[in-house]
Amino acid sequence: MSTPEIRPATEADLPFVTEIYEHAVRYGTATFELIPPDLAEMTRRFRALMEGGFPYFVAAVEGRVIGYAYAGPYRPRPAYRFTVENSVYLQPATHRRGIGLLLLQRLIAECEARGYRQMIAVIGDSANAGSIGVHTRTGFQMIGTHPCVGLKFGRWLDTVMMQRALGEGATTVPADSKAS
Repeated sequence: MSTPEIRPATEADLPFVTEIYEHAVRYGTATFELIPPDLAEMTRRFRALMEGGFPYFVAAVEGRVIGYAYAGPYRPRPAYRFTVENSVYLQPATHRRGIGLLLLQRLIAECEARGYRQMIAVIGDSANAGSIGVHTRTGFQMIGTHPCVGLKFGRWLDTVMMQRALGEGATTVPADSKAS
């Protein structure tokens, strides 16, 4: 496989994104969704992220999207506005080839450029060694595990929480923070 192009996602990419996510929902434990969202719902989610000013990237080889990554709000309350939560999904055939690492590295760099200070990874299934590994390789620290909080495929699943500082992290207060 040739080196993928990592580029900003467009609405034209969403059929591929929807297909990748559908497989993750139906057969994987990285997401706790039980029913795959259709293209209309994935488009609604994409537009909400774009309108919110969040980054969204795809990895493409020969014009075909094989993975995607985005950052979105960690929580809706304004005090969390400098913290994002990331998501990375790949076609199953492309796992363990460094594509997730490339996507996450690009996402981190873009979030830093946009002034975010913390990135949170909420990883479905504590047995998800690939995701935990790629996050560790990009500087995330383990901050905790919520045991047995999801029920999927007839078994209880954990969520693993990891966190990484972006830019200056918490060493300074952003100038435009309007802190009170």
